[in-house]
Amino acid sequence: MRVFIRLEQLFLQLDHFIAGSGIWDKKATINTLVEILQVLSRHDLKAETLKELERHSNRLNQLSNHEGVDTKMLRKILDDLDSTSKILYATNGKIDISSMKSDLFQTICQRSNIPGGTCSFDLPSYHYWLEQEKELQNKDLNMWISIFSPIRTAVDLILNFIRLSSDTTNEIAHQGFYQATLDQTQPYQIVIIKVLRNTPYFVEISGGKHRFTTRFMSSSSGNVRPKQADKDVNFLLSYCIF
Repeated sequence: MRVFIRLEQLFLQLDHFIAGSGIWDKKATINTLVEILQVLSRHDLKAETLKELERHSNRLNQLSNHEGVDTKMLRKILDDLDSTSKILYATNGKIDISSMKSDLFQTICQRSNIPGGTCSFDLPSYHYWLEQEKELQNKDLNMWISIFSPIRTAVDLILNFIRLSSDTTNEIAHQGFYQATLDQTQPYQIVIIKVLRNTPYFVEISGGKHRFTTRFMSSSSGNVRPKQADKDVNFLLSYCIF
């Protein structure tokens, strides 16, 4: 789930930067693509993602005989899961740098491991590309991004289903601290905590199979370390079980 969420955030970041038209937007787009590739290179997500899609299909099929279920909508969701699984299954092997059929992109990836390694005097070909017409750049970017389309679709489907399965309650973190024991019979996937936008704290969550702990921390400035809140904090807690 952590890897899926990292990818989700990187893909959203990619959407933001690719909409820009300046050189720095394009550099940020390329940097994000490199990060996505690094995540995928370190994890063989294809098998795990296919397992998750199959698990979701099995759970949803069990609902088909329940009273009150919208069978038409359920059929559409199952078809989406099935088509996504087939597309992902058809992709060849693990996504890594060899998947990118571009000498330029592969060179950028290799130089990105060096701080400042993609400067103009290191990669003049890259900076020549950055000065090209938008149409040419978009053609290349669309080609590179298409490599990630199957895994992105699958990750979005999985996370969406899991989040929609959430059960939300109102809770209180007494003096900024909250701990809960997890039911071992339930397949917990994600825990979501929501607070009002004007709440002057950020949340640190740690946990394992048996319990999780939440601490609401004050923001820091200068050399002052964050401190746990000394007041009770109201929040919404969602357990995502699917």
